[in-house]
Amino acid sequence: MEKYNFLEELGAGSCGSVSKAINIETSEIVAVKRIKRKFYSWEECLSLREVKSLQKLNHPNIIKLLEIVQENNELFFIFEYMEHNLYQIMKDQEKSFTEEEIRALMSQVLQGLAHVHKQGYIHRDLKPENLLVTNKTIKIADFGMARELSSMPPFTDYVSTRWYRAPEVLLQSSSYSPAIDMWAVGAIMAELFTLCPFFPGESEIDQLYKIFCVLGAADWSTFPEARNIPRLVDITYSDIMPVDLSSVIPNASLEALDLIKQLCSWDPSKRPTADQCLQHPFFHVAPRPPIDEPNLELNLWSSGSSKDDCFLGLTLAVNPSAPKLEMVQQNKATQEDLMLRSGFHDHSQESVFWSLFPPYHDEITTPMESSLSLSFSSTPHPSIRGPQSTTSAAGFGMALFQPNILDRPLLATSSSFQQQRHYL
Repeated sequence: MEKYNFLEELGAGSCGSVSKAINIETSEIVAVKRIKRKFYSWEECLSLREVKSLQKLNHPNIIKLLEIVQENNELFFIFEYMEHNLYQIMKDQEKSFTEEEIRALMSQVLQGLAHVHKQGYIHRDLKPENLLVTNKTIKIADFGMARELSSMPPFTDYVSTRWYRAPEVLLQSSSYSPAIDMWAVGAIMAELFTLCPFFPGESEIDQLYKIFCVLGAADWSTFPEARNIPRLVDITYSDIMPVDLSSVIPNASLEALDLIKQLCSWDPSKRPTADQCLQHPFFHVAPRPPIDEPNLELNLWSSGSSKDDCFLGLTLAVNPSAPKLEMVQQNKATQEDLMLRSGFHDHSQESVFWSLFPPYHDEITTPMESSLSLSFSSTPHPSIRGPQSTTSAAGFGMALFQPNILDRPLLATSSSFQQQRHYL
């Protein structure tokens, strides 16, 4: 290990510690995993599951084992260095990931996991801490609990971190399949949307209860080989119904919710494989065309020098400073005034004004709040017709929640006006 200069410790666990180091000969930054237990032969080192699995796994989305060093009965794994893990990124995230970001991350995880399963291994400990990220590349790491599919049961029932542990493992089933990795993928995907663990159980029993609360009651016949179902008879929660996932993950699309629902299925046989997930509609969404959104300003304003002619209005405009106003329509039934700035012969930007209250204060009979919803769209609106034009370049819509201010939606065009008379 003389050729490595240790820079800082990145983390430590029950099996060992991981440090950032630099290869003095090549100047390459690496991650060095030091195993706690002693090894007295090279054959003993090579028999480790992590070594055996990583020697077979070569994929862009799987961490690369660069070197194995045995020195003074200590064992060191030299890995390529990755800057972050997914848990750290989620913890530091100030707002939710976009669906495009989640799609990019999960597609890489699934591609790496598909390779793991095709090579005959189950990872058995997928969680955000074991997904390493540099820039926009994510890689599966920590194969210390990996197991070959060809292994004969019974399997170890204490695998994977509790929050990402599949029901069949919680129920101590004597055998399981790569479907336990797919359950973890579903829990991780849900967590990317919410930035909170999907099933944050405090114990194995509580973990099952958290799953019940989302998926509803389980059909115990799904787990014929489970060993601890009798002790769970008292918590079957048969009256718990599944929740609507959209209420739990409100920012996820229907495609995303469908994929999470399939992955987090009580029945392992109903969970899609990694390859099947990559064919799911969630990963084949047509890109949305860019939308040009105009930069608008909204200002409250008033005019008049006395209480008899002073009124309150709202400016919705690209250029709100308009010295000349022209009233183009007055609806006496609703006391609605719409005004435009006239004379745009030399201007490409227009201002649109809408009076919130009548210009005569004594006509206001009841107090009113300016509760309204505004939206702007640059989509052509075929229903708008002007004296010189059959289409409009852009417009905004107003939907009022105060019925005593306006009883109908309002749309104003922002096409170039050449006449003193305008149409709304």
